[in-house]
Amino acid sequence: MLIFRQLFDQQSSTYTYLLADPASRDAILIDPVFEQVAREVALIEELGLRLRCSLETHVHADHVTGAWLLRDRLGSKIAVSAQSGAQGADILFEGDDRIAFGDRYVRVVATPGHTDGCSTFVLDDESMAFTGDCLLIRGCGRTDFQQGDPAVMYRSVHGRIFSLPDECLLYPGHDYQGSTVTSVGEEKLYNPRLGGDIGVDDFRGYMSNLGLAHPKQIDVAVPANLRCGEPEKTDGEPTDHDWAPLTFTYAGFWEVQPAWLEEHRGDVQIVDVREADEFHGILGHVEGARLIPLGQLKDLAASLDRDRPVVTVCRSGARSAQAAVLLGKDGFAKVANLAGGMLRWRSQRLPVEGLAD
Repeated sequence: MLIFRQLFDQQSSTYTYLLADPASRDAILIDPVFEQVAREVALIEELGLRLRCSLETHVHADHVTGAWLLRDRLGSKIAVSAQSGAQGADILFEGDDRIAFGDRYVRVVATPGHTDGCSTFVLDDESMAFTGDCLLIRGCGRTDFQQGDPAVMYRSVHGRIFSLPDECLLYPGHDYQGSTVTSVGEEKLYNPRLGGDIGVDDFRGYMSNLGLAHPKQIDVAVPANLRCGEPEKTDGEPTDHDWAPLTFTYAGFWEVQPAWLEEHRGDVQIVDVREADEFHGILGHVEGARLIPLGQLKDLAASLDRDRPVVTVCRSGARSAQAAVLLGKDGFAKVANLAGGMLRWRSQRLPVEGLAD
């Protein structure tokens, strides 16, 4: 049984794929996005996985890869095509190479045409393939920049991707309509650019008249991706989350542990989002906490100091997690949820005010 997750970056409409061997917990990540690295790290840690390698289907023009940040944080290797021209990778793969994770592996299939280094990754049992920007769902990648060539792409799709079993599921690098997966058999029949009886001259004419705008991020993304995502100043990811030993959750918010909060109560604003009867009830509340019920938080957020960190608190950590997200959306840069809420606080026998017993 394979551990598999399909992740999405809304800004660039990029799919990132996590695959892991459940026995060894070894994992690979295909096409990570720089801005989503915290999310990816949280998911990997929550699932108890070890990221062995991040793989790039090609040098992207619409987003910056998260490969360098992942290597910096988790020690994972970076794998790119030897034909990509990228510098700083740990693995330069060629067609038919295998990249292992535990007892599983993906096979590299060279599929140029969008770029020279475009590659498709085929799972060992040929049940899944990850096509990057070569073949999309009912479409394909562009061929009008970065070594693009319609005839080369046509041969890549027909000779290499369409030679996989019809039932093989295809997972693209992008989708702009909300579709998530297709299959070899579907694309053979229904792809309006490459399926059916469409020949190479038909395809060349189609691709030569798309009239697409220049990618907005190309001038930033391509140079960065040729460095495997390493910032020009290699000082890590800029962040406002270094004020405490925080953990980022896959649900999208930061958490702080009770012991740290007890030691640093005077350095932060503690906002308890329970109702008044709970605040003064059997669990008590953290000394110095301010009561702002969750339903009133939006109206009263302006009364908080935006320059001081905020820690949100509730009974179990659920309502306060929502409060942390709401404050983040409201522009609070330093905000975290108290992990486990007052239940965990009390279980660790930390001091409280109010009717504790």
